[in-house]
Amino acid sequence: MPEKPKLSVYWASSCGGCEIAVVNLHEKLLEVDRNFDFVFCPCLLDTKVADVEAMADGSIAVTFFNGAIRTAENEEMARLLRRKSRLLIAFGACSVAGSIPALSNLHSRESHLRTNFLDSPALDNPDGVVPQTRTLVPEGALELPAFFDTVKTLAQVVDVDYFVPGCPPEPHQIWNIVAAVIEGKPLPAQGGRLGAGPSSVCVECSRKKEDKTVGRFYRTWELIPDASRCLLEQGLLCMGMATSQGCGALCPAVNMPCTGCYGPPEGVRDQGAKMISALGSVLDIGPYKGMTEAELVAKTDAVLDSLPDLAGGFYRYSMAGSALRRSR
Repeated sequence: MPEKPKLSVYWASSCGGCEIAVVNLHEKLLEVDRNFDFVFCPCLLDTKVADVEAMADGSIAVTFFNGAIRTAENEEMARLLRRKSRLLIAFGACSVAGSIPALSNLHSRESHLRTNFLDSPALDNPDGVVPQTRTLVPEGALELPAFFDTVKTLAQVVDVDYFVPGCPPEPHQIWNIVAAVIEGKPLPAQGGRLGAGPSSVCVECSRKKEDKTVGRFYRTWELIPDASRCLLEQGLLCMGMATSQGCGALCPAVNMPCTGCYGPPEGVRDQGAKMISALGSVLDIGPYKGMTEAELVAKTDAVLDSLPDLAGGFYRYSMAGSALRRSR
């Protein structure tokens, strides 16, 4: 019987939702098992890193790598799996653009350690101990991976063959990739996105869209939106116009604004900047006639002040891959 191609899934700095998305293949997991030797997935299999190191370079057909690069261990595994894999796929929003972990780029490594290990009101740490990469104890040396100051995307560390956005990616998008490998179908040009279209979520959204004028913004718990009208027109920060199509507009379909997990549309480098630019044309700050400059500024500020979380709203999934990348 011919040897089956090897498949691996790795979890770096992320929540684990991408693994759940793989499990959500349901009965198609039997097809995965029939066609692949599933060799490495730390949360499902007991394969050791040493086992992967012993494999020949390029012996793994496909690796789905999810999670951002937060620690030295994440980076080490990215480099190892790049060597061992013929196809390395950045799988999910964290590995593609940093996602939630990369919002910590708004703070320094030192401030994270101080907040979590020195200043937390729920902590008893009278000696002011913070984690070290190497600590000597009577039993020997304990080692932890280095905690980086800046969260990086997978592509900022190693070459990536394909990018699959989403938080998490939809199971049918995962299956399309697996099926293409099984059937020997050609994949798009190397370096491309899989499962994302060229336009925005608004193209897939069935809500009625009229002239957009936004006089203030609301948190999602502050109102029950009309189920048929554009959510942005109702004052909810919906990132649909700055987010790539491909999800089927699942969140707007259940009365929730798009939060941007598929990343920017094709040709857009910075998702947050795209959304800020779009909002600039829809803010309702008139009538301009008779307003002084100071009044215009004050009214504009009042509208913008109703935005609840600028960084978390505009860069929730894309901070590490954006033009900003991190705070100074």
